[in-house]
Amino acid sequence: MNRDYDVIIVGGGPAALAAAVYTCRALLKTVVFERKITGGQLAGTDMVENYPGFPEVISGVDLTQRMEEQAKRFGLIVRYEEVLKLAVEDGLKVVTTDTGVYASYAVILACGADPRKLDIPGENEFYGRGVSYCATCDGAFFRDKDVVVVGGGDSALTEGIFLTKYVKTVQIIHRGEAFKAAKIYQEDAFANPKIHVSFNTTVEEIHGKESVEGVITRNVVTGEKKSLPCQGIFIFIGSVPNTSFLGNLLCVDTGCHIETNMHMETEIEGVYAVGDVRKWSYRQIATSVGDGVTAAIAAEHKLAELKALGKIKN
Repeated sequence: MNRDYDVIIVGGGPAALAAAVYTCRALLKTVVFERKITGGQLAGTDMVENYPGFPEVISGVDLTQRMEEQAKRFGLIVRYEEVLKLAVEDGLKVVTTDTGVYASYAVILACGADPRKLDIPGENEFYGRGVSYCATCDGAFFRDKDVVVVGGGDSALTEGIFLTKYVKTVQIIHRGEAFKAAKIYQEDAFANPKIHVSFNTTVEEIHGKESVEGVITRNVVTGEKKSLPCQGIFIFIGSVPNTSFLGNLLCVDTGCHIETNMHMETEIEGVYAVGDVRKWSYRQIATSVGDGVTAAIAAEHKLAELKALGKIKN
């Protein structure tokens, strides 16, 4: 099979676009495969105020467009196709999409992860209007407000503690009878006067008019339902990486993230994973961009090494 590209990037979020800037500037023929629109979750973010270099608030769409335009200026090709399969054949990485089959020397997996949802009434309707999956991103918009945090793991507690910098109160709601988070986070949460906890409880519904005004909770032991006023709800019940197309490659099952080393290299030579799909990612725009740049430089070095060894053609 002949090579179509030097580098194939799966996904079109900030990690992918940052990687593309570097690979294209290195004169590596690069394509981004995106199944929907470039930007990923960033494209659905109304206001970004924690990305370095933008003292004014910028929308996720505008930031995405700037990244894409910059990469295209260096020669990036963007194809709106869904990737269905990744395979390795004779050293080449073969990517099958819903439109065709393409081969490259390197693949950067920047396919992202979607927050796991509660799948309750009001969740989709109020996304971006009180429903959030990232306290670090959106916490500052809830100054002096009452908010709910759903979850019982490390993310729920650390993000809940983070929110106390801004909000009036944080009600942490967990369906279990005890938290699963590390003890140190539990101690910090219980010691914080702004944090209140409801165990054995689920959120059944989110309601409001223009934005979130409250939630309906249910005690899983007694069945009792209550109406809890709040202006925001932060949901931290895990994430679902978009890795199902990998099948058995990289030992990834649906619901798992991909392990990498510090160079973003996976266990398959020439395959890299960056951003939200990567295990231990902080899931921030800036850290995803750093992942993408790291993978791009690592891929450039790897291809130069293979070329020097005569393993790839010009």
